[in-house]
Amino acid sequence: MFTIDDLADRLGGYLPPDEIQQVKRAFYYAEQAHDGQRRRSGEPYVTHPLAVANILANMHMDHQSLMATMLHDVIEDTGVSKKALSAQFGKPVAELVDGVSKLTQITFEDKAVAQAENFQKMVLAMSRDIRVIIVKLADRLHNMRTLGALRPDKKRRIARETLEIYARIAGRLGINTIRVELEDLSFQAIHPMRSERIKRAVASARGNRRSAMREIQSSLQQSLDDEGLKGTVIGRQKHLLSIYKKMRDQRKPFAEIMDVFGFRIITEDVASCYRILGVVHNLYKPVPGRFKDYIAIPKANGYQSLHTTLFGQGGMPIEVQIRTREMEAMANNGIAAHWLYKAGQTTHPIAEGSHARARAWVKGLLEMQRHAGDSLEFIEHVKNDLFPDDIYVFTPKGDIMELPQGATVIDFAYSVHTDIGNNCIACRIDRHLAPLSTRLESGQTLEIITAPGARPNLAWLNFVTTAKARSAIRHALKHQQQAEAVILGRRLLNKALAPFETSLEELNESVFAKALKELDVVSLDALLESLGLGNRMAHVVARRLVDVSNGGNSDYVLSGDSEKAVVISGSEGMVINFARCCHPLPGDPVVGHLSVGKGLVVHRSECKNLGDRKNDPEKLFALEWSDSIDEDFPVALRIEIESRRGLVAELAGVVTDADANIERIGIEERDARLSIVNLTLSVKGRVHLARIIKRIRNLPNVGKITRMTN
Repeated sequence: MFTIDDLADRLGGYLPPDEIQQVKRAFYYAEQAHDGQRRRSGEPYVTHPLAVANILANMHMDHQSLMATMLHDVIEDTGVSKKALSAQFGKPVAELVDGVSKLTQITFEDKAVAQAENFQKMVLAMSRDIRVIIVKLADRLHNMRTLGALRPDKKRRIARETLEIYARIAGRLGINTIRVELEDLSFQAIHPMRSERIKRAVASARGNRRSAMREIQSSLQQSLDDEGLKGTVIGRQKHLLSIYKKMRDQRKPFAEIMDVFGFRIITEDVASCYRILGVVHNLYKPVPGRFKDYIAIPKANGYQSLHTTLFGQGGMPIEVQIRTREMEAMANNGIAAHWLYKAGQTTHPIAEGSHARARAWVKGLLEMQRHAGDSLEFIEHVKNDLFPDDIYVFTPKGDIMELPQGATVIDFAYSVHTDIGNNCIACRIDRHLAPLSTRLESGQTLEIITAPGARPNLAWLNFVTTAKARSAIRHALKHQQQAEAVILGRRLLNKALAPFETSLEELNESVFAKALKELDVVSLDALLESLGLGNRMAHVVARRLVDVSNGGNSDYVLSGDSEKAVVISGSEGMVINFARCCHPLPGDPVVGHLSVGKGLVVHRSECKNLGDRKNDPEKLFALEWSDSIDEDFPVALRIEIESRRGLVAELAGVVTDADANIERIGIEERDARLSIVNLTLSVKGRVHLARIIKRIRNLPNVGKITRMTN
């Protein structure tokens, strides 16, 4: 069994004796705190933190991380407080322990909420000290290695969480040794039979193709030696989950996946990488379009390497990765390479760059957390943000921006700055105007055009791909809706107060304070927002305010203003919606009703969908159109017209000449001679619509024109 003395021997290779002694002291403290506690497997509990520390020792993590690892379950599982740990081992170690500790003290209705809350706490701790996540990943890796003692359903739940969150984080931080093992262990727990069959098939295939692998490896090594280039050629193993995913996603049989031979060439410096690339391309013919240069443009997690695919003997595909020793260390250890180099009291630009990128990523997580509505929404954003295939685009100044595959102009705008995204109105791609929904490709140069006062569009959520953009758009729309709901709520409440011959401005602060307490609302704005969104009825709140103002006297004296209409202009925003069933236009008699969460919905007075609300004056509001309206409104027309060539062009010409726009057009044949044209137009109001209908009637052989409702 692995002991603390074994660990101390391993740490002696890179830590000074006094720091090793501090790690041992933390172990003995944890051993005493966990005395009597055992794991599900029956082993003493302290074997778990010792095993986790051994994983971190492989990465040459610093002594504080190792001490925190020994103590990471002490706060959660024993009576020791964070304050006591701080006094014993220092504040940095106590903060690390607190960051890694789980939130089992809090009771949640849903396990998903508990995990999401736990992850939010970890993100906050990561923002203070990035080592938290490395300790947490090592902790999760040992838990996955020892899943055997748990129930099958619990195994699957932990494995899915590991696959969706922790393995992705390990990859995002470039720690591929941990990522690969977490993925394979999760795959074994979720699909034990599939995993076992693939494992046996891999072992069998590896034996069958050993001679072919040796032959290719020997020819590659010989080519390097002939050119006098220093480089080590090693075979690259595919891990179980990647084989399974390729079989499933590409619908390929196992034999076809395993036909691809993978090799890695490790050399001394960057210049040698490119010279070796020329040698292997000279030895085997490269596959067009399959070369990637991650040295010039590293991946988001700091990964650097040259990737190329070659045609081997008999057309056999050979995948080759070429990198330096430092890049190999980065590929395996990612951000942990930062401490690997610091352990020798040296710094390396690749490791330092990885650390800076990790901090930038955590900063982005914090921004998403501020914008997210709740912990579940936040963790969904994080899942979407982890592990995209990257594309690289340029700003007008030549700076490189990394974005996921399928990202749009809006994603780019938000990646530059949230305010740029919020105020974006247009863009130029390679100096040509392009739609905001355009999918970007590597190598393009983008220029975002903004306008003060511009706001995000709800439709953007249909095509953005990055979590940052989605989170920021939702946040901006939510605040926009809140502001508009407060304005509408004020108008509705003033209308409801009018019959009592008072208004919000005339009521004093003490009335509001008492009424808000009775209504259980934190502020007047919160009350007005609730009214604007239709979550409360204005007349009920008005009666409560008047009642409080009159000292509890309920003998109300109503004036004759109860039917005074609310004026609308169509530009109020998200809290006033126009019913699609009857398409109300300026000039139509209209009424409104409050829909919970949506605000005021405007209908034509004769709309059949109003149903029973027509007889309930407390549910319907009298509305009037403003005299100054400069908005377009949709309207549906049904036109009976004789079929002929060029009919659509004629209708489009008439509508355009009348300063209107066609939103949708559909044609159906009624018989061999007559067609029915269903037309949806954008118009200014009834007068504008009447002018358009008159022009359509002047076309030859036009029959009945009907404005469609319900």
